[in-house]
Amino acid sequence: MKTRPWFSSSQAIAAFVRLVIFSAAMAGVASAEEGAISKEMLSYFAPLPGEMPAESNPITEEKVALGRSLYFDPRLSLDGKTSCNSCHVLDAYGVESGRNKMKRNVPTVYNAALHVGQYWDGRAADVEEHAKRAVVDSAELAMPDIDAMLEVLNSIPGYVEAFASAFPDNEEPPMSLDHFGKAVGAFERKLVTPGRFDQFLGGDEAALTAREKAGLVEFVQVGCVACHSGQALGGKLYQKLGLVRPWPQLKDNGRFGLTGEEADRFVFKVPGLRNVAKTAPYLHDGSIKSLEQTVEWMAWHEIGQYLDPSRVRSIVAFLATLTGELPPQELIGKPELPADGATTAGILANLQAGAWGGKPVQ
Repeated sequence: MKTRPWFSSSQAIAAFVRLVIFSAAMAGVASAEEGAISKEMLSYFAPLPGEMPAESNPITEEKVALGRSLYFDPRLSLDGKTSCNSCHVLDAYGVESGRNKMKRNVPTVYNAALHVGQYWDGRAADVEEHAKRAVVDSAELAMPDIDAMLEVLNSIPGYVEAFASAFPDNEEPPMSLDHFGKAVGAFERKLVTPGRFDQFLGGDEAALTAREKAGLVEFVQVGCVACHSGQALGGKLYQKLGLVRPWPQLKDNGRFGLTGEEADRFVFKVPGLRNVAKTAPYLHDGSIKSLEQTVEWMAWHEIGQYLDPSRVRSIVAFLATLTGELPPQELIGKPELPADGATTAGILANLQAGAWGGKPVQ
């Protein structure tokens, strides 16, 4: 039986928005007048964790090392040139590098494991499932089938050893699609970017300037926290684009294409705002290039408020504090990949020639 989160209903969302706007305004009015930020306002947020573990996929050094190699390896794609890092460039805050073939804007991979689901419509439950789906997605790695990818991996002795090391004592063979997803997932669960806002939440008043603090007050009072709260400042619910006022020229049906339920038409996953100043363009279709315009339009269409330019600039100043530090190159730099085996080049050649037959070339 299909299940949907309660917040997929536009009526429930609207009620939730009104409640949060009212409570946020009550918490913030006195603070704005006194030049301080109340505990109530900060209660909408939480610092980023050191990593983002999952009970179903414990993080180990062996998994992370394997997942890092898989993330950067173009041999796992049909064209032999595309890797996960081609679209989610780790040195560029995890967004795409201009070669995007996806119908939708590529979101950042940083802090994404905190989200309720992956992709704009949430069709993958977690980063592990996203990695597995990417293998055969025609706009991502585009392998003809899972067996083709496993054939490539099995032809590379270094990967055979790495999978055995990362997944010992399992009933299923070490080399499998599920373990591929868990290795990449374990790596991505380390991709956390704490920054000045986390320092501020930890008690360092000097981490934010007076202007940025004023922007935080504005962010709460306007009602942005109705959707953008928690550790990732978003990513925890699905929301209708054009909730209060219809979004102009909206053609993408969002989650409706996944569920077929009318309540999900024009509903998308709310993006997290971590590193938002570094991850333009914005929205599911990348149609807005400016963060200022995004703030203005979201306030108007989602909350029903017109923000004059000074209020927009104030919120944008706060959003800049969400830019975090990238992990060290020891984690996000391209590793030395395992060398080809005796049959690897032939398998890849067959794949690229469209002659994949499920058997390695001798």
